[in-house]
Amino acid sequence: LVQRLQVLAQFRPRHFAPASALQCALTDPVCGLNMGQTAEVLAKKFGISREKQDAFALASNQKVIAARAKLREEMMTVHVPPSYEKFVQDDNGARENQTLEMLAKLKPVFDRRSGSVTAGNSSQITDGACALLLMPEDKARAMGYEILGTIAAYDYAGLEPSEMGLGPVFAIRKVLKRAGMTLRDIELFEINEAFAVQVLACTEALASRKFSEDHFGESQAVGEIDPALLNVNGGGIALGHPVGVSGSRLILSCLKEMKRRSLSRGLAALCIGGGQGGAVLLERQS
Repeated sequence: LVQRLQVLAQFRPRHFAPASALQCALTDPVCGLNMGQTAEVLAKKFGISREKQDAFALASNQKVIAARAKLREEMMTVHVPPSYEKFVQDDNGARENQTLEMLAKLKPVFDRRSGSVTAGNSSQITDGACALLLMPEDKARAMGYEILGTIAAYDYAGLEPSEMGLGPVFAIRKVLKRAGMTLRDIELFEINEAFAVQVLACTEALASRKFSEDHFGESQAVGEIDPALLNVNGGGIALGHPVGVSGSRLILSCLKEMKRRSLSRGLAALCIGGGQGGAVLLERQS
């Protein structure tokens, strides 16, 4: 009885809290880290400051707000029940009056003592949907459909689960090799914004010769992405990052902007929890 009482005394109220399905789903069973904790791993590995993350997050919000009219071209208006008189035509995650000062006040979520990843420089927990219609080019022309673009190549890659945010780096390298291209051949980029630090780490890794040597055994870096060509209308930090939908949304956004700018080649890439990355090379006749 004494031993039982001693064991019982070790229990705390938190031990009786229900397990969050979302928390469980976003925790990697291999490395034992949730997605936010993997973002903290990248922040420390690349020495990316809180200030730099917050600046990236602010820019994402500002881009989305400035691109409201453009983004409506990618969205279907949804009428709200029960009267269906009100409707939603914009994503509601962008923070209209956000400032760096406001972002700086937020506390780290995943490493409360020395972390830098906050609710402000992370993507939101959102619902979302996206639809794309794929078919052979001759079929689309025969049916009279406008061809928004074509999939020139795609690839997936695996990596250390605790650094899953670097998945786009590994996948981008593979898809470029498959297509016989370099980053200089790409005119527009969309990389998912799961976390500000994740995108920043990806751009640093792509441009790093040492990273390429250590991970790919190659003497040259994959290449540098011009910030002016990356997520030009904002990304998941402001729009939201619904799991299972963002890949389609990235492709749609990339193709729509390629059309507006009369560009021929774009690239969409994203990280995948569990230690993967995916990348799609897109083309259209400019």
